[in-house]
Amino acid sequence: MSPTITSILILSLATGTIITMASFHWLLAWMGLELNTLAILPIISKSHHPRATEASTKYFLTQAAASALILFSSVMNAQATGQWSILQLEDPVAQTLLTMALAMKLGLAPTHFWLPEVLQGTPFKIGLIIITWQKLAPVTLLLLTWNQTSMLTLTMMGSLSVVVGGLGGLNQTQLRKIIAFSSIAHLGWMATIITKSNKLALLNLTMYILISTPMMLSLIFSSTKTTQDLTTTWTTSPMLAPLTMMTLLSLGGLPPLSGFMPKWLTLEELLTQNMAPLATMLAMSTLLSLFFYLRLSYSLSVTMSPSPTKISSKWRLKPNTSALLLSITLPPSILALPLTPLMKP
Repeated sequence: MSPTITSILILSLATGTIITMASFHWLLAWMGLELNTLAILPIISKSHHPRATEASTKYFLTQAAASALILFSSVMNAQATGQWSILQLEDPVAQTLLTMALAMKLGLAPTHFWLPEVLQGTPFKIGLIIITWQKLAPVTLLLLTWNQTSMLTLTMMGSLSVVVGGLGGLNQTQLRKIIAFSSIAHLGWMATIITKSNKLALLNLTMYILISTPMMLSLIFSSTKTTQDLTTTWTTSPMLAPLTMMTLLSLGGLPPLSGFMPKWLTLEELLTQNMAPLATMLAMSTLLSLFFYLRLSYSLSVTMSPSPTKISSKWRLKPNTSALLLSITLPPSILALPLTPLMKP
């Protein structure tokens, strides 16, 4: 793909997200989501590999169905209320349908099946776009309608996503599928708290992006695709191995790392609102995610690969990610916990 076409597609991707984030009319929001989807499809399938074609097809079908559901719910709301404003979603059926459509776009359980398969068929760079940038537009619509969406539906789908994200990653060896289930679990935390405190939901999303980005960049830097490949990370960069391990533990929410902050504040808010059973279930479910993060950290820091071929040749690979970019993005993903009093809503 030529640089000109790639630049046009990336510009269209950014434009679609910005249109959705800046709109107060349902048709404009829908148009931005469609532009966003159509722009990333050629980027996913540009390698012409069967897995990439399969991933782009699954992504298109899922996103198109969710966009159609958003358009249908907005039409129902317009028919019932006579207006198209995003801030006046009053029809109960439209509220439930919109909640399910946005959950499908985000990859929340039980509409999460497309996310692991799409990530497995794409390179890490494109996967990074899917789990970070592509979440901004649907989350913006959720934040705009946080007091009008179906609270019960969103809370149930969010809590189920935390459980499914933890269980789904337990038996995986492919890092891209593990990252996909991790995304499902983290967005489940965000969806659970968004109807109680939209500022905390935004903090959850921000910290997830801040931690996921350097972790994905580290995996790109070390050319790592499976759990076994983690054992040879030290041959690419001895300093990167402990930093990647700490980033993985931060993503799991282990104190005193940055990932503990959004979970801590979320549990505190749920307890403040007398929702102790839900807080207990979320805290217990996140132990499942923490288990496979600890397993990855063990493979990364303690285990040495038995294959001499990989160890002797991998250090010769030319790094394809800037070390400066990693040095900039890694500290916020590990050391942001002392900033909790400044970030607490």
